[in-house]
Amino acid sequence: MNKNLIRSWKKVYENDLSYIAHEMKDLMELPALILLEGPLGAGKTTFAKALFKGEETFSPTYSIVTNLSQALHADFYRLESASEIENLELPLYLEEKMYLLVEWGAKYYSRLSQDIPENFHHYLMQIEVENELRNFSFYSISH
Repeated sequence: MNKNLIRSWKKVYENDLSYIAHEMKDLMELPALILLEGPLGAGKTTFAKALFKGEETFSPTYSIVTNLSQALHADFYRLESASEIENLELPLYLEEKMYLLVEWGAKYYSRLSQDIPENFHHYLMQIEVENELRNFSFYSISH
């Protein structure tokens, strides 16, 4: 995966997430695949809630995929292999979506990109935790 830094935010508090989500939307071309990466408890699902404000968003860890009005929100934490992605039939859900947000998806990017329509632009939001503060880095990616 090749990545180019678009923007970074340092010392992020939870109150900053809606601003970051808004700014990120301005920086993206749609439709967009967004890989959301960070350690457990970094705030990936909380960030997804800020990104899709107004929609009932929750961690899709147990259902793996949650269908929202303009987005598909997936959590690949429990996947054991890339071959499981095929069973999710993602292309069926993406026809009229503006976003595919995938938590824990970076290690499956090569396989995942095979199922994403060609018109989708690919991004990575990396969250790092340092002394209870979060740093966000937003990249465009290609394979």
